[in-house]
Amino acid sequence: MGSGLGFLALADLLAAGEPARAAQPHASRPPHHPARAKRIIFLYMPGGPSHVDLLDPKPRLATDNGKPLPFEKPKLERTKTGNLFASPWKFSPRGDSGIEVSELLPGLASHIDDVCVIRSMVADNINHTGAALHLCTGEQAFSRPSMGSWLLYGLGAVNRNLPGFVVVSPAAVFQGAQLWASSFLPSAYQGTLVRDLNNPIGNLADPSGDPERQRTKLDALRHLNELHKQDRVIDSQLDARIASFELAFRMQREAPEAFDLSRESGATHRLYGTDQPATELFGRQCLLARRLVERGVRFVQLFDAPENNAWDHHGGIRERLPKRCQAVDRPIAGLLTDLKSRGLLDDTLVLWGGEFGRTPTAEGSDGREHHPFGFSMWMAGGGVRGGMVHGATDEFGWHAVDRIVHIHDLHATILHLMGLDHKRLTYRFGGRDYRLTDVHGEVVREILS
Repeated sequence: MGSGLGFLALADLLAAGEPARAAQPHASRPPHHPARAKRIIFLYMPGGPSHVDLLDPKPRLATDNGKPLPFEKPKLERTKTGNLFASPWKFSPRGDSGIEVSELLPGLASHIDDVCVIRSMVADNINHTGAALHLCTGEQAFSRPSMGSWLLYGLGAVNRNLPGFVVVSPAAVFQGAQLWASSFLPSAYQGTLVRDLNNPIGNLADPSGDPERQRTKLDALRHLNELHKQDRVIDSQLDARIASFELAFRMQREAPEAFDLSRESGATHRLYGTDQPATELFGRQCLLARRLVERGVRFVQLFDAPENNAWDHHGGIRERLPKRCQAVDRPIAGLLTDLKSRGLLDDTLVLWGGEFGRTPTAEGSDGREHHPFGFSMWMAGGGVRGGMVHGATDEFGWHAVDRIVHIHDLHATILHLMGLDHKRLTYRFGGRDYRLTDVHGEVVREILS
């Protein structure tokens, strides 16, 4: 691992030196400018939700259903999809804003006045592996730090007794740990994976039952590690290991309570749908996310992953898409309701979406292909204007044509809302300065409240 120096809290780092930062990687650091959001919940739908069936109504698709697409498809294409395929589901205006939402998302529709729907997203990769990397790390092909790692590196942790970056993914997903890895950033900034919600973090209990004795052992271990480091270059893996011991010791006091969903009332469980088989899994994920951000976790990323790429509907979309929407819609509505009632939504940024959308043309008789040329995501809370639509695709839902938002723009906007300038949040590695947005990205100021 290479050593590096970001611009954040530069005066403190120059005074104390990079070793001091390495020794306390999760120490809280000031933002570049006043933040609109203090924390993020990223609701990631692996596989690519169909924008023309959920958030981007296209009457022209219904008019021309079954006809050929009246223009040449992009050269970046995986398979030869067929003719235009109208959405089988109805859209209707919802809320005071009148934003049209699919009948498959009644829970989200009830909160649409708090939501900014971005209908002009574009990505650069048409395959899951590259597109997922692009969305989560800003890079399509090579290992780069994940969005959560950049935020934890830039701002530090709020609650040092809990991980600052938590990933909840019940099943494996394409690219796996690369989507929450710290890459060349110090290893302390990688995400903490929770796979089993019944046993979220193993070995938390101290078998000795003697915290003072454990503290003494950790102090001795730290002293030995510090002696080991003296004649060596900065080694972020060793620093991360030392920091992880300390974090684990502190977590023994606070994490069991934070991850214990049984402490919530029956009414809260019903709100999230944990009492129903269809919504139980993602409902528990959303409820855990609220408990974690409420206790100071900086970034929580939820994967809707009962199986690999659950939203990858190459076929059977008429049956499979309603099931996925049913699984997540009530839990998400419950999350937004709960955050708002607790006064957390104003400074919690909620982001929803996948790595791309699906084609407005049919794959086979009942499916849609990967589609990065124009798709939808939504954001709520955390300094984002609610009840608005940003951008548009063409009348078929193929190309983003108005106020286009590239993945780099999305990342720049997220960092801005968290108080970070994406051009200043850099890390020197291999002889050059890296950032989440590479050399691209503009803040989408129109969606800011």
